[in-house]
Amino acid sequence: MLTVDYHLLGIKDGDRVLDIGCGTGRHSWEACRRSNCIVYALDVDREELDRAGGMLRAMEKQGQCRGRWNLLQASTMSLPFREASFDKIVCSEVLEHVPDDHHSLKEMTRVLKNDGLIAISVPSFLPEAICWKLSSDYHNQAGGHVRVYRPGELLSPLRSSNLNVYAVRRKHALHSFYWICRCIFGVNNEKALIPALYHRFLVWDMKTGSRPVRWLEALLNRFFPKSIVFYAGKDVR
Repeated sequence: MLTVDYHLLGIKDGDRVLDIGCGTGRHSWEACRRSNCIVYALDVDREELDRAGGMLRAMEKQGQCRGRWNLLQASTMSLPFREASFDKIVCSEVLEHVPDDHHSLKEMTRVLKNDGLIAISVPSFLPEAICWKLSSDYHNQAGGHVRVYRPGELLSPLRSSNLNVYAVRRKHALHSFYWICRCIFGVNNEKALIPALYHRFLVWDMKTGSRPVRWLEALLNRFFPKSIVFYAGKDVR
């Protein structure tokens, strides 16, 4: 499940791409599948990086990987790269976890080329606020969310980091309801009946791409998206 739209980010052959907080690598996989780019998949969690690497190696064996890739264990608070190292940066569902999001944004800007583009997604306010109210376990655990972004709250730090927003998208409304179910029936109880059934529905939707379900989610994204994605650049005209 991709949160970032690569048509909007414009990844192309030859680009150096940084996937910050890559997790198991879903955005890195797609970048390597789409173009002959160089992807740096970065995360603080070694186990997540190992999973990302396993999938990328499997893609190579199946001839599905056009790009080259590297795995790095590092923090968003201190990116181990020189200034202006990357053409494109993806930072999906990361800033709500870090202690100083403003500093992380400045680090991303530092390593982004002057004509580079960045896509940053964070949980949208309403579903996130509901989850915080329903369950303390949702956020009060190691590696959990440390803040809720109010509508438009990220625009000011983006601008102060010298990033100009050129597009905003709302995504994954159906997943909002899944996480609310998880909070009601126990965040750590993945086998609870209703969340488990709903998860099966989400997996089915991702596999089939059912057109009626896509239409439904597109409608719900206007009112109740799980994620907000900001597309920005240093030199957007």
